[in-house]
Amino acid sequence: MFKVLGNAWKLPDLRKKILFTLLILFIYRLGCYIPIPGVNVSYISEQVNNLSLLGFVNVFSGGALGNMTMFALGITPYINASIIMNLLCVAIPALERLSKDGEDGPKKIQAITRYLGVALGLIQAIGIIFGLGEQAVTDRNWFNYVTVILCMTAGTALVMWLGEQINDKGIGNGISLIIFIGIVSSVLPTFSNLIQGTFGIGDAQGQTFYSWWVLPVTILFVLVILVAITYVDMGERRIPVQYAKKVVGRKMYGGQSTYIPMKLNQSGVMPLIFAATFIQFPGMIGQLFGAESAFYQWWEKYMSTGTIAYMIIYLVLILFFTYFYSQIAFNPIEVSKNMQQYGGFIPGIRPGKPTSDHLAKILSRVTLFGALFLAVLAAVPSLMGRGQMGAVFSAFGATSVLIMVSVALETSKAIESQLMMRHYKGFLK
Repeated sequence: MFKVLGNAWKLPDLRKKILFTLLILFIYRLGCYIPIPGVNVSYISEQVNNLSLLGFVNVFSGGALGNMTMFALGITPYINASIIMNLLCVAIPALERLSKDGEDGPKKIQAITRYLGVALGLIQAIGIIFGLGEQAVTDRNWFNYVTVILCMTAGTALVMWLGEQINDKGIGNGISLIIFIGIVSSVLPTFSNLIQGTFGIGDAQGQTFYSWWVLPVTILFVLVILVAITYVDMGERRIPVQYAKKVVGRKMYGGQSTYIPMKLNQSGVMPLIFAATFIQFPGMIGQLFGAESAFYQWWEKYMSTGTIAYMIIYLVLILFFTYFYSQIAFNPIEVSKNMQQYGGFIPGIRPGKPTSDHLAKILSRVTLFGALFLAVLAAVPSLMGRGQMGAVFSAFGATSVLIMVSVALETSKAIESQLMMRHYKGFLK
């Protein structure tokens, strides 16, 4: 692997893309340490640790919300906007036609998503500042409130722009990499505290101590999750395809055998991210009415992380978004039409509708496995996170590990594809 990295580094254009990606991620992490003026950081940090909703946003922002920095909201508003636009493109025919209108249509959808993300960031910033009460700010005047809200909203817009720059000029998916670096920055301090608490290292005041078995159990759990996620992420169902021979002029074309790769987890990590963000969205709206409002108190009591209702809705949303994105990533009807157009067929299956029905049946079974796999991964931390393991599994949960592994594999495949075009061996060889 190090030899492959060395080969990638020797390519000038690929080296520039890697350096540009690292630079953008450095700028993002730097913005997570630039404080917003006029806020009570100690009070907000305490509230973030006490409220599960804010803790969720804090994990995705890499701890920026707890420190109330420029990138306090992270990429969460953009994720919410993407969920809304994807659902609207399916529900509204005009948006669906626009999304399929050549190259300009997706660009317009992307522009609408950006504007919607900024609007949701503004709403979320207002909800957080006013929901935390008067103690969240140092000076209780309208100018200070406007300054804090505009800084948080501008930070969201800048994070979206940084992600798009990685997509255009860097390596990998910019939004996924930003989420990845935020989770990694939250996991590393937790792992350090776990080691210190196990071996009694550091200052005893305020230090959390763990039993001797917590560290090996956590390491074993992470290793098992890493192996399972990698195995499923790389697994695929190969559907054989045979192309008929045809004569064009004096040459004969076709007659070759190939296959259609159908991944076990077509949608990757997006169902987990979207489901987690979607279930937290009502609580974010509830903050507009204040942390003492009846709706927000009810939400924190019955729908907070770890409750039975939360887990049921969370798992249902994972199943829904897995099937939803699988249909977007793999359309059996379009695949069947393309195969029939170029003279391809599945052995034993008639072309046309029987082929599309056969592909849809296989896709349904594969998606069910992927959805159940994601649901089990999401449920494991809540089932095992009791007592001393609760604080550890909050950071080393399967969702966080899945996001990190999936993004790492996705980025490595992006680099591998660049190397394959230049006749180098890839990472997954």
